[in-house]
Amino acid sequence: MNIPSELKYTKDHEWVSIEGEIATVGITDFAQGELGDIVYVEVETVDETLDKEEVFGTVEAVKTVSDLFLPLSGEIVEFNESLEDEPEKVNSDPYGEGWMVKIKLSNPSEAEELLSDEDYKALIGA
Repeated sequence: MNIPSELKYTKDHEWVSIEGEIATVGITDFAQGELGDIVYVEVETVDETLDKEEVFGTVEAVKTVSDLFLPLSGEIVEFNESLEDEPEKVNSDPYGEGWMVKIKLSNPSEAEELLSDEDYKALIGA
């Protein structure tokens, strides 16, 4: 299982990469494996400012639909529109081409509450 050490993680199985005031968010390799084949990613919150842990979208797999929770407060400034035509990128490249949204952070100090790769491995028993 791939859990890159340079990323931060949430208990909701999302990864976060922060560059300046922009955070890129996706779901982890573990999450995509648990969901199975992803057939649809829906994010209708672009240009909205949401609080940490609010639902920003959903990911639909063959068997289930799961809510996506915002890991950090901020404005959703971009959605990975390539996922509209190729949602399977979340399965094949969850940390690269399968990213979901970019957030302009409104409270960067919240990042201190995210999990390290070691903490996330402990959470999932890896």
